[in-house]
Amino acid sequence: MDGDRRTWRQCLLGGAVFAVCMAGTTLPTPLYGLYQEKFGFSELMVTVVYAVYAFGVIGVLLLAGNASDAVGRRPVLLAGLGFAAASAVCFLCATGMGWLYAGRLLSGLSAGLFTGAATAYVMELAPRGGASRATLVATAANMGGLGCGPLLAGVLSQYAPRPLYLTFAVHLVLVVASAGVLLGLPETVTELRPLRTVRPQRPGLPPQVRAVFAPAATAAFVGFALFGVFTSVSPAFLAQSLDVHNRAVSGAVVALAFFASTAGQLAVGRVGVGRSLPLGCAGLLAGLALLAGALVWDLLALVVASALVGGAGQGLAFRGALSAVAAASPPDRRAAVISTLFVVAYAGISVPVIGVGLLADPLGLEGAGLVFIACMAVLVSGAAAYLLRRPVRVGSTTGPA
Repeated sequence: MDGDRRTWRQCLLGGAVFAVCMAGTTLPTPLYGLYQEKFGFSELMVTVVYAVYAFGVIGVLLLAGNASDAVGRRPVLLAGLGFAAASAVCFLCATGMGWLYAGRLLSGLSAGLFTGAATAYVMELAPRGGASRATLVATAANMGGLGCGPLLAGVLSQYAPRPLYLTFAVHLVLVVASAGVLLGLPETVTELRPLRTVRPQRPGLPPQVRAVFAPAATAAFVGFALFGVFTSVSPAFLAQSLDVHNRAVSGAVVALAFFASTAGQLAVGRVGVGRSLPLGCAGLLAGLALLAGALVWDLLALVVASALVGGAGQGLAFRGALSAVAAASPPDRRAAVISTLFVVAYAGISVPVIGVGLLADPLGLEGAGLVFIACMAVLVSGAAAYLLRRPVRVGSTTGPA
């Protein structure tokens, strides 16, 4: 019993380190308006700065996503914390756009290293028979950490002095403390290999996966695109159209989407993978409709409802997508297939968001948002219709997102 208690403590500490790293990736969300005032850049540049993060994640997932299987979990996670610290330093030193680009890129590298390695590490730290609870810890740490970032930044920037500095100083302290915690935790990979043995993971789709992959990847793309828009331009919409200038409120609205996604991911175990994908698509469609209503009628309540409903739909759809494609993949190609899914998902964070930024100048934020919603609604409706005609049939596989 004492041994189990100790290993659960280690599992929770690993989850806390995971959450600290992921929180750093969403810290700038409520602060973009302040950076616009300070550096005088357009809404397009906000979306480009935001999207740079996704390119960092995709690069690491493809080039070194499996590095922790060779060199161990702790070295990779320590490197991820190092990138997170460097990102915080860039934002602390920011005197121009270049610093913001560098900070977001480093943040993406950090998240890319953590996404797979930290999930595996938390699962491996749990005692035997604790896989289900460890999945809960990993999921809550990942999405909950992403939600805590804008919440923390919003509160500190609104109610504490030096809003563009204190937030990142606090996160830097948390990162250093997390490194100390990580050094006190055990390594879980027993057969270590040199870093030179790590090979890039080529995206690939075996023939038997393609039928499942198309609707699953579409749902993942739309879900991440919705999050991308929420975390890049929703604070500007709240300020310009709804006259909500309180950064704590805008940070809380974005956080709600991530917390709702956590709930959606955890519900997959009860709903089942086969039903979670079409239900997730329905949730995404409803979230997009609510967001459209918010843009047309300028209602904060609809923005909040969109965050909750769309976030839950994203959680259901993404974990269902991940589980479905993993189950359909042959074991020797599974890592490549999952890498391909993540590339598509993170493309959803970058490409549509930049599109909204390009349209914001000629059409305004509301017009650009409505064009985005129409495009995403067509995609997710197509995926839902396909899933209703050809339901995904998966056993009990519900791996953590």
